[in-house]
Amino acid sequence: MLSKIINQSKIDHFSKWFQRADSIVIVSHVSPDGDAMGSSLGLAHFLESQDKTVTVIMPNAFPDFLRWMPGSKDVLIYDKYKEYADELIANADVICCLDFNAIKRIDTMADAVLASSARKILIDHHLNPEDFCRIIISHPEISSTSELVFRLICRMGYFSDISYECAQCIYTGMMTDTGGFTFNSNNREVYFIISELLSKGIDKDDIYRKVFNTYSESRLRLMGYVLTTMKVYDGCSTALLSLTKDEQSKFDYIKGDSEGFVNIPLSIKDVCFSCFLREDTEKQMIKVSLRSVGTFPCNQLAAEFFGGGGHLNASGGEFYGTMEEAKEVFEQAIEKYKPLLQKKGQ
Repeated sequence: MLSKIINQSKIDHFSKWFQRADSIVIVSHVSPDGDAMGSSLGLAHFLESQDKTVTVIMPNAFPDFLRWMPGSKDVLIYDKYKEYADELIANADVICCLDFNAIKRIDTMADAVLASSARKILIDHHLNPEDFCRIIISHPEISSTSELVFRLICRMGYFSDISYECAQCIYTGMMTDTGGFTFNSNNREVYFIISELLSKGIDKDDIYRKVFNTYSESRLRLMGYVLTTMKVYDGCSTALLSLTKDEQSKFDYIKGDSEGFVNIPLSIKDVCFSCFLREDTEKQMIKVSLRSVGTFPCNQLAAEFFGGGGHLNASGGEFYGTMEEAKEVFEQAIEKYKPLLQKKGQ
């Protein structure tokens, strides 16, 4: 049995919207990851099983290693089809905002979503959600937004309507947002949910292979290159990886090729904090990814130095400036947090 995390009044409120709605739009954050895609497509499959007209709209393209997911070919990319997407958003009965806590996280799509008269629900697991939706289901203690989508469907009484395709998507989101269940996944209810998803016929081993073992040769060569430039900070239990635009171009970089790089240094003995700085090929900024093990609060450091946030062990942010300036700010950050890092490294 699952504990009743989501408030019953919110379940009832959304159930009324859901019953009356014909057209539903699902949106998620810029540079969608496995949880953004998994929660959005999982919810979409469920809603379609209830004879709803559903459109999933992402601000920009998602990684190639997620294109196998059922329904991914029907995802509308906002920066390619803005006019059509704006029309769908404006005419929607309900807009489901998944896996983001701030309206800026959907980039140029934000204005259209805010202007729409549709009823809006936020389903998310990041800290400090903004108040731009009438229903806010926010639980930072939960492993992923995909897990929250599963809980919502079950609490509404529709577990039996979760299809094989829906289960595949939800599992993918849960798996990717926990690093293959290696962090934020100590709650035993996570494994109860996995068991229930397995009952729908999914092959979790096959899903793992499709997500993590279908990369290109150029990705592996890129990984090797990035590791040769890795910097480990002695006495701080910290490692830094970086990747510029010029370096990406040398390895035929495509979206998603650097996914998971930030986790690699955590396999080094005594390293408890890892940072990956990647120069964005579309925007003039540095994407900051942070991971930690144990109790080191990488989300706190992300918020203080990179205008970001996230979870205790997995967070990120952005830096507007050069790669060298970003590295300088990161080194200022680890200097401030040095007492905590030294303590973790003992």
